[in-house]
Amino acid sequence: MIARRASRIPIRLRLTLAFAIAMAIVLAALGVFLSTRLEAALDRSINQGLRGRAGDLRLVVSRAAPGLGARVQPVLENEVESFAQLLDTRGTVVDRTPEAGSISLLTPAQLERALRGPVLVERGPPDLLDERVRLFATPATTRDGEPLVVVVGTSLEARGDALETLLVLFLIGGPVALALAALLGYGLATAALRPVEAMRREAAAVSAVEPGRRLSLPAADDEIRRLGATLNEMLGRLELALERERRFIADASHELRTPLALLRTELELALRRPRSNDELEQAIRSAAQEADRLSQLAEDMLVLAQADDGKLPVRREQMNALDLIERLRARFAAEARAAGRAIERETVPSGLTLLGDRLRVEQALGNLVDNALRHGRGTVVLAACHMERAVELHVRDEGHFPDDLRPHAFERFARSDAARSGAGAGLGLAIVEVIARSHGGSTHIEDDGGTDVWVAFPDD
Repeated sequence: MIARRASRIPIRLRLTLAFAIAMAIVLAALGVFLSTRLEAALDRSINQGLRGRAGDLRLVVSRAAPGLGARVQPVLENEVESFAQLLDTRGTVVDRTPEAGSISLLTPAQLERALRGPVLVERGPPDLLDERVRLFATPATTRDGEPLVVVVGTSLEARGDALETLLVLFLIGGPVALALAALLGYGLATAALRPVEAMRREAAAVSAVEPGRRLSLPAADDEIRRLGATLNEMLGRLELALERERRFIADASHELRTPLALLRTELELALRRPRSNDELEQAIRSAAQEADRLSQLAEDMLVLAQADDGKLPVRREQMNALDLIERLRARFAAEARAAGRAIERETVPSGLTLLGDRLRVEQALGNLVDNALRHGRGTVVLAACHMERAVELHVRDEGHFPDDLRPHAFERFARSDAARSGAGAGLGLAIVEVIARSHGGSTHIEDDGGTDVWVAFPDD
């Protein structure tokens, strides 16, 4: 559901939102980084100052004679927020600045640690002062060898104020910077998508009544231009497919009209008045012939439609070329005798085989033989040979193939003017071409004193 709602948001808004989220993450990370670095820098500066002042006091203590009063104050008189104490081993305040008070700044445990080495601690209200402070304690020795502890402290109020000021700046400036970044992102997204929007408007105006219209391409050689070029190529392919489909439908309608009209006429004449048995039988035979023609036409169109969809089934197997030709010769022998023609074969090389779908290969070769018997003359000769890594199946006759038809012979519904009154639909050679392509082969025609039509299948 969330993904569906997000898909309804315009791309420019999604890009702006993504840009704003990215900028928010960057600003947050920058704020944390700067705050951490500033806090570390302030702590380092405070600690260095405490160590320096503690070193000065240790030097004063080491040179002092007995009676240390008023020795601490002069050292820190220029340090406004600093204070100090001198403690003996029992935690008694020996000397101090006025701000330090008369109570030891260190707990007994901290004092014990400070007698052994430097100690850095923080203390705050309500256990000590009215504000949080940082203390640095280090052991010291007077000139006569008395052990003492020097405690130097400073207020952390300035440090807190600096960090708070940085936080306020980010809380105020961050949203402003984020808003400016979002506006910039929206502007960039709008500018980047402007060619896409223009292309969309052009694409919406493209229709089938304006063939050849293409989308305008931007001058820059970028992704948008490549998208437009791809869409133009797609439009070209769609126009070609649409034109082919229109031509196919028009030709199919024309071819279907004739047998349907003849079938209807035969049936109407048979029903117009009482008929004898011979007349009824003749009408039924004529109607059966037209129905068979319609059935064959529908089957041929189904094969072509399967080929267009890339779904023409091909089940390859090894076939012997001589057996294939002999079967076709026997299949068309009766039809050839009825037409006063003969079907012969040339010598086929021994062991010549080809790899293909037996049903489809026989269909292609059968269409060539049927075409030769319908439109050719003289003896039909079947042959097979191996040429340049391909097995060629030839069908020759003594007729002449029309010159105007030869360049378009394997196109759908292609027929010469003389053949348009015949029973064929002009799909036989088109199906041969489809079967050859589905096997990775090719089709050819030659007319040199007779017509030679053949189909070549790869031998592997």
